[in-house]
Amino acid sequence: MLGIDDMLRLGSQPLDTPAELAPAEKDAVTAQPPTVLVVDDDRAVREVLAAVLKEEGYPVRQAVSAEAALQMLRGEDLPLVLCDVKMPERDGLWLLDQVLQRHQHAAVVMLTGYGDTESAVECLKRGAADYLLKPPRVTELVRAIERAWSKSRLIAARARYHEGLARRIRERTAELSAALQGIANAYSNTLHALVHALDAREHETSDHSQRVVRYTLAMAQRMGIPESTLEVIGRGALLHDIGKIGVPDSILLKPGPLTPAEWVEMRRHPEVGFRILQSIEFLRPAAEIVLAHQERWDGGGYPRKLRGEEIPLGARVFMIADTLDAMTSDRPYRRAATFAEARAEIGRCGGTQFDPRCVDAFAQIPDDELQALRQQGND
Repeated sequence: MLGIDDMLRLGSQPLDTPAELAPAEKDAVTAQPPTVLVVDDDRAVREVLAAVLKEEGYPVRQAVSAEAALQMLRGEDLPLVLCDVKMPERDGLWLLDQVLQRHQHAAVVMLTGYGDTESAVECLKRGAADYLLKPPRVTELVRAIERAWSKSRLIAARARYHEGLARRIRERTAELSAALQGIANAYSNTLHALVHALDAREHETSDHSQRVVRYTLAMAQRMGIPESTLEVIGRGALLHDIGKIGVPDSILLKPGPLTPAEWVEMRRHPEVGFRILQSIEFLRPAAEIVLAHQERWDGGGYPRKLRGEEIPLGARVFMIADTLDAMTSDRPYRRAATFAEARAEIGRCGGTQFDPRCVDAFAQIPDDELQALRQQGND
């Protein structure tokens, strides 16, 4: 420990102030000085250190041990600590760890014996703001306290800045998310309005597109298709007949059978729909389903005569939903089939018109659920 004679000699040295300080240090000097907690088991040392610091304008508290210092820190905001490394029982390194765990912006200056460089390095590794060799010169002590205070205030200011920045980022992110959700809702509303208009054009199939979306998603979910893919499949199902916008009313609404030439015109609608959606980036994945929704598992569909798994999965699921809705909807030339009748026909066509795996998924949906899905849009 530092002897009383050494400490008295320390107190008698002239208190010279450095002529040039860094901007942060100048700010620390001109602001209201913080309270310094002096921790040393030698009362004489504490008194001399306290006297020097008070002479420089710092309020000072004293602690006789590391445990006593920690007790003070629990009840007060003491951002500066001047602590001896070697003390009985709990030493200064223990106190350093405890202080920084509880007060991350505190600055701790350590006092260590002359030549004990190992302790000095360990102090800095553990987060000490500075260390001084005993006996320190008054100038060195004052500068170390000033630097530690400046560092503490700078770290606290940076922390406040980053907290404020993080808060602003969260606020902006929330605003952006709300804006993007608004855009997504606007897109969705626009698409649904367009599809509703197309459904209304074909009077006997009003709300057809909405129903096939619900049927399609119910089957896709039973097949374990990922949520991100379900959104694409849902859009493809919703927009499957968008290409009929290019089909003349004389063909689209014709009450009787179509002529071969009229069928050629009607069968163009998957390609027309594909071209419309392909030009819209977020609808391009759905465009593939629109293009393939009239294909068949056995290769007998159109427009590209795709076979089996060459057909996009979303289109394979949709085919069953489209057939189900067509069979269970009234037409001028026939009555609506029951779900049992539609289920039997779809099962019969598994492996020819439909993907057998999709047929199996459809078979898992009970009639009461299908009925609920059909009525959902009428509630």
